Amino acid sequence: MIEKDTADFLGRKIFFLHPSVLVQNQVITELAQEEFETYSVKDEVRLRQFLKRHPDSIVFACINEGMKESAWENWIKAVLTDSEITGLDIGIIASGDDANLRQKYMGQYKLRCGYTVLKSDVPSVIKQLIHILNSANAKGRRKYVRAVTSNETNITANFPVNGTFVNGHIRDISTVGFSCCFTEDPDFTKNSLFNDIQLRLQSQLLKVEGIVFGSRPDGPDKIYVIIFSQRTSPDVRTKIRKFVHSFLQHRMDNDLK
Repeated sequence: MIEKDTADFLGRKIFFLHPSVLVQNQVITELAQEEFETYSVKDEVRLRQFLKRHPDSIVFACINEGMKESAWENWIKAVLTDSEITGLDIGIIASGDDANLRQKYMGQYKLRCGYTVLKSDVPSVIKQLIHILNSANAKGRRKYVRAVTSNETNITANFPVNGTFVNGHIRDISTVGFSCCFTEDPDFTKNSLFNDIQLRLQSQLLKVEGIVFGSRPDGPDKIYVIIFSQRTSPDVRTKIRKFVHSFLQHRMDNDLK
């Protein structure tokens, strides 16, 4: 029940197991731009162990890559019958529409996330997957994927204040805004507008306009919440989504080691 409530609130993790280059470079990244929490995974053994900690995830098995057909069937059967993995939904990504395979997975195993055939018309594939993920409540109640960056030293925000810049450490970020703390409290007031905030997201530097939504205490620190203004360009938001996706993928790679 705890896992279900958490997934409903935060959304579900979406794994593409053994994705092809096409799925990796186009499908996964485009779904990330649609604010789905997507990951690429190439180790089915470690993924199964990870699913025991996050049993309400979604897995798309890319059955023409990584393993032989018999191994795919054994893996899918194993995770579906694992008592420690409850609430898991599985879908199939196939390079061709094999009637026998479709019948086996959709008839015998009754996979709830469908049998998607890759086509040259990638946008239609992505549209189909978005429909499947929305039906599976993949986003839960959240609208934006957020990266928690508390322990990172190279993810910062510089605010223009009285002709100089005040440097803040970003605690988390999404395309709607970010939270940050400062070594010395700048005493920002609610609804203050900053039209030249410089975000340093590791090696990437972005300029945004933000409004102070509020603040809250967090131990010895004071955390400020900044909301991006409507004038923040779509290109900047796209770059932030790419950063969040890349950051979460890197964290996931480390978790699966």
